Amino acid sequence: MTRVIQFDCIGEPEVLKIVEVDLPPLAADEISIKVKAIGLNRAEALLRRGKYAFPPVFPQRMGYEAAGVIETVGVEVQGFIPGDAVSIIPLLSMAQWPTYGETIHIPARHVVKHPENLSWTQAAAAWMQYLTAYGALIDVANITSDDHILVTAASSSVGIAAIQIAKMLGVQVIATSRTESKRQALLDLGASWVVTSQGAERITEVEGITGGKLPRVIFDCIGGEDVADLCEMIAPGGVLIEYGNLGGGYTPFPGHLAIPKGLTIRGFAYSEIVGDAARLDKAKDFILSALSRGDLKPVIAKSFMFDQIVAAHQYLETNVQLGKIVVTV
Repeated sequence: MTRVIQFDCIGEPEVLKIVEVDLPPLAADEISIKVKAIGLNRAEALLRRGKYAFPPVFPQRMGYEAAGVIETVGVEVQGFIPGDAVSIIPLLSMAQWPTYGETIHIPARHVVKHPENLSWTQAAAAWMQYLTAYGALIDVANITSDDHILVTAASSSVGIAAIQIAKMLGVQVIATSRTESKRQALLDLGASWVVTSQGAERITEVEGITGGKLPRVIFDCIGGEDVADLCEMIAPGGVLIEYGNLGGGYTPFPGHLAIPKGLTIRGFAYSEIVGDAARLDKAKDFILSALSRGDLKPVIAKSFMFDQIVAAHQYLETNVQLGKIVVTV
């Protein structure tokens, strides 16, 4: 048996429980991993609250990311052996292959030998953020050193990943945050400018920063009514990429801006990359190479022990963190 985290009803972090379960037999294409660290994602909090893309089925397990040591490999698995240090590329279904557990079974195609320079916590924190930022900014928007881009909620793990990737490519980043306290940290991470103002003041500030050269790409996870303001700040022909809806409400289409400016407003999910083998291979090569060089380095906001999963989810929902929250096992 192994200990796992699950919940039996929708609710606050306190519904999360640690229980012992028998894992199903290891499939021929799967790898059994002794988990060392788990990366937390907002998707898991949304699932716990019954607000995710699919409804929970109780008892519901969860988790997209982890890193650990291989214990056993399925009979069809090649290229991995027991003892290998590996991390998990998020699967399309955390319900089928959850990572919140002391031992987990994961299809080999979603397991990667991560660079030796990464700690367990960094390895567990890498894939969701860098796949999302890479997919949106490089695979979709094709950013270049000629671009300015604007990243909202820039202190989130994906926001930081976007800043780091843009910096690698010589792209100037305008980072936004709701708090002045994160300004210096975002500048230290590679943002060219940090904007904490809101509404019309933010639009004026962005125009002043760029000298009239508005960003071609905006990478946003908030949505809602602010989308109209974001469209004010995009250059004609630019792209607004929505990868989340933290605002939680309805996001209107600002046709009065999008149509005359020729804007593209596009949703993006990491599953676009994970679900396409060729695109995923390119992303893995880019990310692994950059991680090995140290050009990409996951920022850990705070680490909790496995038995502190309730406190970890409580902290996740405060929105005060800068970087990734990790649970060690």
